[in-house]
Amino acid sequence: MIGLTPLDTSTVQKNRSGGTLNTSNASVNLIGWVAVATGVSGMLGLTFIILFFTVGQPFGTLNDIFIGLTAILSMVLVWMLYPGYHAQFPLLSKIAFVIAMVGAILVLVGTALAISGAKGWFLSGLYMAAGNAMIGLWLLVLCTSAMRGNSLPQNLVIFGLISGVILALGLVTIPGIFRGIDSQEYKFTLFNSIWWASSLGYLALYPIWAILLGRMLLHK
Repeated sequence: MIGLTPLDTSTVQKNRSGGTLNTSNASVNLIGWVAVATGVSGMLGLTFIILFFTVGQPFGTLNDIFIGLTAILSMVLVWMLYPGYHAQFPLLSKIAFVIAMVGAILVLVGTALAISGAKGWFLSGLYMAAGNAMIGLWLLVLCTSAMRGNSLPQNLVIFGLISGVILALGLVTIPGIFRGIDSQEYKFTLFNSIWWASSLGYLALYPIWAILLGRMLLHK
């Protein structure tokens, strides 16, 4: 699918004055495992949603749980990667960091609403899509930094940019959240297409990207 060339040790070990990733081999390995865990959790969420549509419960609830777990792991990954690319985009990196954290919290709100039954699947899904869209904005900043610093393989950067754009499509759900819409009546053809495309981003593309990032770091 995507060819990966491991980072040179000199590239991986750049400090805060340059590069995208952190310093010591131990830190890089830890980031790699967190990235893999993030991706695996996301892929399990995809597996469970497929099983939900083909079999039924409890796979829908398991899907919600793993979407929430992916959001938590994403918060950890965002925090661990932040020092390395902060120098290239001092202000933008801070904004992206905050946006990603807020996005992860929105995802958790959506999963909590879905699991508890406090809201229907539609409004809960809007929260998840909007939150993951914000994580997508962070991914765009990270990959742009990596592209400028040449600190990640080009194919991984391009795939990350594509994933980030598709994730960011979920921003169209924000008006529905403010209006509290929890009905399938809010399913215009264009909106529905964009929403499902953004769901593909956080159920498949972003988890694959995270796994590829983790694999690269662990086999540098």
